[in-house]
Amino acid sequence: MDEGAADSVAVEEKLILYHWTQSFTSQKVRLVIAEKGLKCQEHDVSLPLNEHNEPWFMRLNPSGEVPVLVHGENIICEATQIIDYLEQTFTDEKTARLVPEEGSMYYLRVQHYRELLDSLPIDAYTHGCILHPELTAESMIPAYATSRIRTQIGNTESELKKLAQENPDLEDAYIAKQKRLKNKLMEHDNIKYLTKILDELEKVLDQVEVELQRRSEETPEEEGTSNESWLCGQFFSLADISLAVTLHRLKFLGFARRNWGNGKRPHLETYYERILQRKTFNQVLGNVNNILISAVLPTAFRVAKKRAPSILGSSLMMGLIAGAGYILFMCVRKRLFNVFSSFKAKHFF
Repeated sequence: MDEGAADSVAVEEKLILYHWTQSFTSQKVRLVIAEKGLKCQEHDVSLPLNEHNEPWFMRLNPSGEVPVLVHGENIICEATQIIDYLEQTFTDEKTARLVPEEGSMYYLRVQHYRELLDSLPIDAYTHGCILHPELTAESMIPAYATSRIRTQIGNTESELKKLAQENPDLEDAYIAKQKRLKNKLMEHDNIKYLTKILDELEKVLDQVEVELQRRSEETPEEEGTSNESWLCGQFFSLADISLAVTLHRLKFLGFARRNWGNGKRPHLETYYERILQRKTFNQVLGNVNNILISAVLPTAFRVAKKRAPSILGSSLMMGLIAGAGYILFMCVRKRLFNVFSSFKAKHFF
């Protein structure tokens, strides 16, 4: 088999993505897949249920982090690498390209803003605003999330120790993850550090505002037409993927008012409004800001030991319970309707 034929077979392999809906990095990968129109089998790896700490997943990705992409024999375990892989692998004419031709000024512009936005410590913003809600305004996170996430992190540390003992082949991976978790908690609970990175965020968004203003001046709106320019030109790119998901997360965390609106960064505000109307964005992120599942899941729904095969069983059980509840509701409603109809017939006719 020649090299071209081998590449063709590789592309035809099924794409499988292990992700979590509320995961910021997972959202970026899923948006890229949607923008490129790729067929992909998705599997939710629930962070609040600690499925990413289960041995089956740790053997897939020793860092125990989502997302993970499986494509044939290839396993890619980091969001930026996954996105690059998708862009470099699926290059046929029917598939949208999200990076301009290498060597062009547009290519350099996309790479610059992509790297700039991807360098933002989103996990620190997320954990920091939960631990210190006083830093936010109009956050969509429930007030009780602060104590919930502290308890959950403490439980996770204990669980990682136990899993390390039960799985000697993964002991190093579990211990390393436990250390990373502890260091993150200390850093993200530091109010001085959080204030510093939020100030740095302002500077990054200032650069983005200037760039968006340039796009607006290059392609002014005319009556009867719409301005189709995006961050780096008249095309939607990986830089827009990073910016769109970042703004959506900031809105969710309660940092929107601080960074745009009421005359502040008007081009950024307009950009975000346009993003919310984009079909692919709505498909992937349209409802993810409705509830913070990953930090406030009630203890009653936590599962201490959850293996890969049991996921289907749990889903089936929840489906059966929901189905039974629906049938009961319909029966009661029908009975009430009949009683009301009988009463109405006796007293009004």
